[in-house]
Amino acid sequence: MLKEIIKKFLPVFLINWYHFFLAFCGAIFYWFPSKKLIVIGVTGTNGKSTVVEFTTKILEGAGYKTASLSSIKFKIGEKEWQNNLKMTMPGRLKLQKFLRQAVSSGCKYAVLEVTSEGIKQYRHKFIDFKIAVFTNLSPEHIESHGSFEKYKEAKGELFRATKGIHIVNLDDENTDYFFRFPSRKKIGYTTMRKNRGRTSVIKTGNIQVLPSGLKFPIEGKEFNLKLLGEFNVYNALAAICIGLSQRISIDKCRSALEKAEGIPGRMEEVISEPFKVFVDYAFTPNALEKVYQTLTTNYKLKTTPNHPAKAGATGQAKLICVLGACGGGRDKWKRPELGKIAAKYCNQIIITNEDPYDEDPNQILSMIKSGIANTQFPMADFYEILDRREAISRTLSLAKQNDTVIITGKGCEPWICVAGGKKIPWDDRQIVKEEFKKMRS
Repeated sequence: MLKEIIKKFLPVFLINWYHFFLAFCGAIFYWFPSKKLIVIGVTGTNGKSTVVEFTTKILEGAGYKTASLSSIKFKIGEKEWQNNLKMTMPGRLKLQKFLRQAVSSGCKYAVLEVTSEGIKQYRHKFIDFKIAVFTNLSPEHIESHGSFEKYKEAKGELFRATKGIHIVNLDDENTDYFFRFPSRKKIGYTTMRKNRGRTSVIKTGNIQVLPSGLKFPIEGKEFNLKLLGEFNVYNALAAICIGLSQRISIDKCRSALEKAEGIPGRMEEVISEPFKVFVDYAFTPNALEKVYQTLTTNYKLKTTPNHPAKAGATGQAKLICVLGACGGGRDKWKRPELGKIAAKYCNQIIITNEDPYDEDPNQILSMIKSGIANTQFPMADFYEILDRREAISRTLSLAKQNDTVIITGKGCEPWICVAGGKKIPWDDRQIVKEEFKKMRS
């Protein structure tokens, strides 16, 4: 509360100087640890955590001791612990301390998830990034930054600060912006056979989306990933580009990625029989739609009135979704959009509480509902249950054999954040298991 009052009355330039000064102090106190590491920064709207995980596996598979930091976990060599901060990119002192610990442990690489909010608060300052990676960009944190352009510019600051290697998704419509920044080397990745003149390009095509995972070729080598979602091909390509830039062979990249069993809270299958239950972190419209598309395609699920792309489908199994939206004034514009997307793909919808912070959770749900109400979705298949555990329990009771349940918004996050800065211990995956066990007993 005190922090919010200070932000309200202090001039923006003073707040910025405070963040900059704290970053400088942290770097001095921990002796500028990034200068003794090869630091890789991964930014974008979606896929950052997965790229960090994939990259870490490739580097470790090549024999390099590696530290990594994402919204999922912290890792230094073989030691890892859950990120319980409810903050993807830690504060400046914590971040510099983490890098110092990586140096002290003998790590050669540090792979960091870099957020626009972190950049806005100068958490990236005085970190010597050698490689910057851009995954994709879609509207997010608009209220915080003021506009999509400013959000994009914040992401671009990582590339401005990195003079070594820039790795960019060529299939994103914002590619040209990230190519403007000078660097020693540029590498692009694509599934559409795009090229960028002198830019090194890593391409794939003939992607096979299978119920068991993904199959695709790169440089004559066939990759078989035990991961769902065509979007994971892009995440894999980004990590492969990093590996190749460090002279790690395509065979070693393939070996490391094919061992990956899955990313916690990212399209994670929690229940397999008699119906499937997945938990995913998706909280943006773009990510949510890709998750729904993956499940409807993979499991031949029943057509909905609002999903004409599946007209003629013969599947009778349903897609049942649980979703909410974050509070705290964050991106209110997207709440109706999330509801609209759920109505397009799902046969039954349960909206529920997520992280309301100091907002009225009923108002958040009302905004999601407005997006559903503006479609042809049959309201007989719509449920509004504020208590998230109760919502999950109700969803499991609705599911029949061969149906698919998808619970989005939190993934493996360990808290629900409510009014007054309080945190309630939570894990969607654990709650699913507990409620499923009650149902079966």
